[in-house]
Amino acid sequence: MRSTEEQEALRSAVRSLLTRHAGASAWRPLTEQVGVAGLCVPEEYGGAGYGTREAHVVLEELGRVLSPVPYLGSAVLTVRALLDSGDEAACDRLLPRIADGAALGSLAWAEGGSWAPEAIRATATAREDGSWRIDGAKEHVLDGAQADVLLLAARTKAGVSLFEVSADDPGVHRETTVTMDQSRSLARLACAGATGRLIGAEGAGALVLNHVMDLACTALAAEQLGAAERCLELTVEHVTQRVQFGRPVGSFQAVKHRLADAYVLVESARSAALGAADAAAENSTVGSAAELTRHASGAKSACSEAFSAVAGEMIQLHGGIGITWEHDAHRYFKRAHGSAQLFGSPAWHRDRLATELGLPRG
Repeated sequence: MRSTEEQEALRSAVRSLLTRHAGASAWRPLTEQVGVAGLCVPEEYGGAGYGTREAHVVLEELGRVLSPVPYLGSAVLTVRALLDSGDEAACDRLLPRIADGAALGSLAWAEGGSWAPEAIRATATAREDGSWRIDGAKEHVLDGAQADVLLLAARTKAGVSLFEVSADDPGVHRETTVTMDQSRSLARLACAGATGRLIGAEGAGALVLNHVMDLACTALAAEQLGAAERCLELTVEHVTQRVQFGRPVGSFQAVKHRLADAYVLVESARSAALGAADAAAENSTVGSAAELTRHASGAKSACSEAFSAVAGEMIQLHGGIGITWEHDAHRYFKRAHGSAQLFGSPAWHRDRLATELGLPRG
């Protein structure tokens, strides 16, 4: 994928804004000045109508600074789940609020540490008034404690289905999860008699979630690429300035070899992430999953392991300062290991990829 002039302008705008606004405070300027919340929302629902390639640019930049803004959970996962559901009424009602940043969206489907639709055990029971009773718990919900729009996957007699649940419903208990990576907001949702509204067709949730999973992995790979690239930049900067035995540390051959290996990992991750972004752009509809799944799982596995390795080298090559609380190295290391497990581990995705290719698992 070769960046267009428009995509590079987007990259420049996002990077400049993130330089001026640190942490969670960047979300409002990102939505108001750049319009990232509605970047991938179709124009008829108040968005900009762009696609996966533009989202890739934004996610790379967010990954570089380990931004905690809710872009991945709201502007990617929730938006995609609504669009893939084919529920025009729900899209017309919810997407404009998400697109302009007035509401945060969150998609809850993981259970028991698995994001596979077949692992879903939460139940939805039809009521006489047309609503649904939702019972069950969800884990690893991105921005679930702060979300205004909650989408939840539950099992009905027809199969896995998607439901909208009010964030203020007394039957919904939301609890922030304490994580090693404090720059990623995750929550646990427990529903006991919560009222749900069916989104899309009953029983169509598994197909939607499989497609969303592929897009989630593609998006996360872009974020991991940006973070790994920044790890390498900071490490190169350090070893060229740090002097030992009268020479910059980076001039020693052993250090050069390690940096060269890290560079190869970053560039390999770039190829995998860009390949997945291209595949997602070309397979944007539900049901066109085979090629996209291969690219998405391959990118998730490759980028997870590359980021973890480069973040580890960052700590090693920074020496003593690399293990101090004041330096950012530990933050990248924690993000690397947390994101490696998000949406499934590298090993799980290699098994998923093997299944798609008709190869033995494990």
